[in-house]
Amino acid sequence: MAESPAVTTLCENSNEEFLDASKLLLTYADNILRYPNEEKYRSIRIGNPTFSTKLLPIKGAVECLFEMGFEEAETHLVFPKSASVDQLRLIRESIAAERDQRLRGGQPVQPPAQAAAASPLASAPGSSAAASSQPVTPPTAQPSSLESSMSFFVTLQSNFQHVMMYESPELQQKARSHIPHQQLSSAAERKLKEAKEADPESKLGIEDFLILELLSWFKKDFFSWVNSLPCSRCGGQTQNSSSLSPTTDDLRWGAQRVENHYCQSCQLSTRFPRYNNPEKLLETRRGRCGEWANCFTLCCRAMGLEARYIWDSTDHVWTEIFSASQHRWLHCDSCENACDKPLLYEVGWGKKLAYVLAFSKDQVVDVTWRYSCKHPEVLTRRTRVQEAWLLHTINGLNASRQQALSPDRKKELTERLLVELVEFISPKKPKAGELGGRNSGSLAWRLARGETRGTDAEATTDAAGFVFTPAEKEKSDRILHVRYSASKDQYCRVSNDCEVIQSWDQCVWRKESVFRNLESDWKMVYIARTEGSSQGQISWKFDFAPAGMKIRSLSIMASSQTFHSGKVCWHLQAGQITTDFSGDGKLQSFQSVSGSSEFVVVAELSGGEGEASWQHSQLFRQSLEETEEPSFEILVHLEDA
Repeated sequence: MAESPAVTTLCENSNEEFLDASKLLLTYADNILRYPNEEKYRSIRIGNPTFSTKLLPIKGAVECLFEMGFEEAETHLVFPKSASVDQLRLIRESIAAERDQRLRGGQPVQPPAQAAAASPLASAPGSSAAASSQPVTPPTAQPSSLESSMSFFVTLQSNFQHVMMYESPELQQKARSHIPHQQLSSAAERKLKEAKEADPESKLGIEDFLILELLSWFKKDFFSWVNSLPCSRCGGQTQNSSSLSPTTDDLRWGAQRVENHYCQSCQLSTRFPRYNNPEKLLETRRGRCGEWANCFTLCCRAMGLEARYIWDSTDHVWTEIFSASQHRWLHCDSCENACDKPLLYEVGWGKKLAYVLAFSKDQVVDVTWRYSCKHPEVLTRRTRVQEAWLLHTINGLNASRQQALSPDRKKELTERLLVELVEFISPKKPKAGELGGRNSGSLAWRLARGETRGTDAEATTDAAGFVFTPAEKEKSDRILHVRYSASKDQYCRVSNDCEVIQSWDQCVWRKESVFRNLESDWKMVYIARTEGSSQGQISWKFDFAPAGMKIRSLSIMASSQTFHSGKVCWHLQAGQITTDFSGDGKLQSFQSVSGSSEFVVVAELSGGEGEASWQHSQLFRQSLEETEEPSFEILVHLEDA
C-alpha cells in the first residue's frame, strides 16, 4: 500500500476509476520529469474537460497533484520551479507501483473505512456511520455547477495543503528567531498574575495572554500594511496600475501575481510581488490581509499555539487559535489586532458572508456560523455548491488527512467539533462591546485587553452611539468647541478645559464599513472604507436639549480628499433640514440650524476604481508629522432654549 495519504485515498476507488485516474496522473508527472524546462507541462487548466471528468470526481486524485507539489493559481494548477522534483517522483512511484500490481491482476489492498472513523460529523455519538465498517457513500446530490464545484474543491485542496507549510520544524525555528518570545512570555505571565488577582475564579491560562501579546507585537512592531509602495527611485507616491509578469524567483516564493506600483513623477515601475510563502514573508514583513494572516499563523505555530488559517469567500483571511483553558477556538485578526470578536466582519464591516472555512494540519471545518448572527440570510448566499456536496467533500478531506492520527487525537478532534456544532446552532447577538468596549467574557479577560468599558451604562451608550452634550463648563460659557487630529488620533474638547479623548471612533454616533488607515511607508493617516466595501458612512451627533439649550451659531471645518472616481459627500442634518457642504478644510458657517437643539454631521464615502477603490475616498488625510492642525472642527455657540 502507498505511504502517501493522497495515494491511499486514491486506492479506495473502484479498479476502473483508479486505473483511469492513475494513468492521467502518471502522464502529468512523467511530462514534467521528461521535459523539466517546458512550461506547458507544468500547468493544468482547471476547466480542462479531461481534468474535470477524469480527476475531479475521483477521491484522492487532486490530492495527489497537491502532494506532488502543484499549487493553485487563478485558473490553473501550477508546478512551480521551487517544487521538489524528488517529491513528485516519490508520489509518482507510489501510484505506479499500485497501478502495476492491479494491471498484473493483483488484488488492491483494501484500506480501512477511514471516512467513517475520521469524519468529524460521521463520528458523532449515535451516528450510524460511526458504527459502520463501510466507507461513507458520496451523496447522490451533486453541485449545481460542475465548474463552480471544481473551483471550490481546488480552493479547499490548496488551503488544506498550504497549512502544512506551518508544520516545518525548520520554518518554525526561523519564525522563532524573529519573535521576542521571552519578552512576550514574560508579559503574558505578568498579566495572567494581574488577572488572577482581579478575579481569583478566573479559568484563563498563560496561552490566552500569550495570544494577546503575540497579536500586539505582530501588529505594532513586526508587520506593515501596504497600499502602494514608495517609488524606489524618487520616493514619490505610486499607484497600483496593472500586473507584471512574475520572475522565476517570484514564483519560487509563491508570487503568481506581481503588482505594478507606477510612479507618475519619474515613470518608474516598482514591483510588489504578492508572496504566498510564509518563509519569504518573515523577510519582507509587509503586505495586505493575505500576507498578514499567512505569516501570523506561522508565528502562532512557531510559538506552540494550536492555530488554523481562516478563509472567507468574501475576500478576507485571518487566524483562529485554540484556547485550552476556555475549551474553544478564538478569532484572531492580526491586521486589526483583534481577538475574540467574530462578528467584527458582518456587523462592523458590513460583509455579506457566505463561506468561512478553517484549515489546520488535521482538519477542515466550516465555521461560517461563528462569524454570523444572520444565519438564514447567509444560507441564501451559499449557492456555489450544494450543502450535501460540501459536507461530504470536507469529510473526505478530513478522513484522508487524519488516517495517520492516533485514536486519542481523532477523539479529541471529534469532541472539539461537537462543541463547535453546539455553539453554531444558536446565532450570537451583536453585543454593545463587539466593536467598542467588550462586555462578554470574564472580567479578567476584558481587563487583560483593556476592554472594560462594557458596564451596563456604558454599553447602552456604546450601542446607541456617542452623543456630544454640554458639560457644566460648556453650559456656563455657552460654547462647545471640539477638534479632532488624525495624526494624533484624538479629540480635544477645547471648551471643556481641553479634555482629550483618544481614538477616532470613541466620539462617533454611527459608523459603517470605515476604519482608520495608517500608511507607514508614507507616514500618512486617514479614515477610509474597509477593503471590499462599496460604501462607508460615519457621523457625529450633538444634542443640547438635555441641557435646556439651543444653537445660536454653528461653524464646521471638515477635510476630505478623493482620488480617481472616489467620492465623499458631507451632510448636516438638523430636524427635517439637510444641508450639503464641502470637505475643503475651511471653516464654514450654517445659519440654517440656528434655534435647533440638535444636529448630526454625516460623511459618506463611495466610488473609486479597481482593487484599491476603498482607498480613493478619504477623510482627514494628514501627515503623521503634522500634529498642530486639526482635521475636523466643530464650534457651537449656545443660548437658552
